[in-house]
Amino acid sequence: MTARILASGCLIVIALLVQSVAAQTVYRSTMPDGRVIFGDRPEPGAAKVESSKPDTSKTGVQVLPPGAEGRVQQMEAARKQGDAKADERRRAEEAVRKAEAAVANGKEPLPGERIGTAGGSSRLNDSYWARQKKLQEDVVKARDNLNKLRIEER
Repeated sequence: MTARILASGCLIVIALLVQSVAAQTVYRSTMPDGRVIFGDRPEPGAAKVESSKPDTSKTGVQVLPPGAEGRVQQMEAARKQGDAKADERRRAEEAVRKAEAAVANGKEPLPGERIGTAGGSSRLNDSYWARQKKLQEDVVKARDNLNKLRIEER
């Protein structure tokens, strides 16, 4: 099994190498009707054929010029800082969504928060209203945190 995989990999590499060698010359064929066709071999029936070799000198590992490494590190640090801020903003947005969902899910009284029903409506005790107030405060805090982060991003 591994021999088959190794043989397949070698065939793919050889095919790619053959293609890269064959594509070292680019032909520009101008047809009699004025169309221009680029290819790795001249077009038959072309009125004019020009060949050129692409510049392949900048292949492989590139060495950074002096001073560029500092710029690269600055750009990398700025990108990491931006990513960290974006992650923090996403967490704040998720906190707002969770707080709003908690308010929506917390509207139904928990066991022990209903005093009784009279005249078709229920009376709720102080612990229900305290819980509702805390849920609303959590939403306000989460929104304030998100707004603060959005202002800092500008």
